[in-house]
Amino acid sequence: MTLLYSEVEEELRSAVRGLLADRCPPAAVLRRAESDPHDPALWKTLAGEIGVAGLLVPQEYGGAGASASEAAVVLEELGRGVAPVPFLTSAVLATRALLDVCDDTGEPRAGLVGELLGRLAEGRATAALAVSLTASPYQPGRGSSVTARAGRLSGTVSGVAGAAVADVLLVPAGGELHTVDPAAVRIEAVPSFDLTRPVATVTFADVPATRLGAVDLAAVLRFGAGLLASEQVGVAEWCLDATLAHVRERRQFARPIGSFQAVKHRLADLWLDVVRARAAARAAAADGSALTVAVAQAWNSGVAVLAAEEAVQLHGGIGMTWEHPLHLFLKRAKAAEIALGTPGDHRAAVASLADVPGPE
Repeated sequence: MTLLYSEVEEELRSAVRGLLADRCPPAAVLRRAESDPHDPALWKTLAGEIGVAGLLVPQEYGGAGASASEAAVVLEELGRGVAPVPFLTSAVLATRALLDVCDDTGEPRAGLVGELLGRLAEGRATAALAVSLTASPYQPGRGSSVTARAGRLSGTVSGVAGAAVADVLLVPAGGELHTVDPAAVRIEAVPSFDLTRPVATVTFADVPATRLGAVDLAAVLRFGAGLLASEQVGVAEWCLDATLAHVRERRQFARPIGSFQAVKHRLADLWLDVVRARAAARAAAADGSALTVAVAQAWNSGVAVLAAEEAVQLHGGIGMTWEHPLHLFLKRAKAAEIALGTPGDHRAAVASLADVPGPE
């Protein structure tokens, strides 16, 4: 396992970063945050021209057949731009759930699952996994009360990210994955702390569903949590870079505030934290084991929040205003901190997996 970026990954990073800089700078995200945060035109370009939607989809279904490390690079860049696109919800969580589906013999289903994967890979459709964003690999059923009976689903799932823009809903119930037409269910938007990643309550009132096969939801959420760590790295990196640029320009007592020792020390400590977070995220993407994922989330969640908080503080008064995009990054960091498992959940998992005894 290597934590270094390959040439292909750097090329992918350059393409995504260039597109976001041109089409989706933080100021543009801020302008549409309250009215219509989702940017379908940007997603169409990312999915169709750069091909990010099909990164994890095997080539036989029209995807790139790439590894989680390539998807992690995309998430780093999307985190740097708090981009309002359904990459995590559709191209990571929903796609991984489809890839993990098995029929009654334990073999992957090629029919409807293959068709759905092809549509997602080409960017012709987006999907949402109907699980609460606060569900975790350790409590995959948190926020859900859906039951399946005779090909129909009933119940409610709260805090579903990406549901409002999904063309297909993938619903786990009873250890199996089902597909549902979003038009047949009630999707009610609810206030979201992160304006760039809206969530909704999805209600199933005895709606028809198509059973796809068995799925290990905990494994799907673990995969998503491992890649979410890379998005948190991107958030932290943008906050650090923006703060460094600000303290070089902002002057007090006839000198840049970045020349003061107290500011230097705070930023040096933060830089070390971000470097460690990048290493943890790369390990989680490359290895994907329960331990590396738990380590990455236990560390990276706090680092993203700390980087955003330090950025707000060191930007002074402008950092506290709605007009500056910093609050978008702080809110993304805080929302991601409880997504797919809290830091406490992951620390408990680290202690268990590493066989570290708790305090007496």
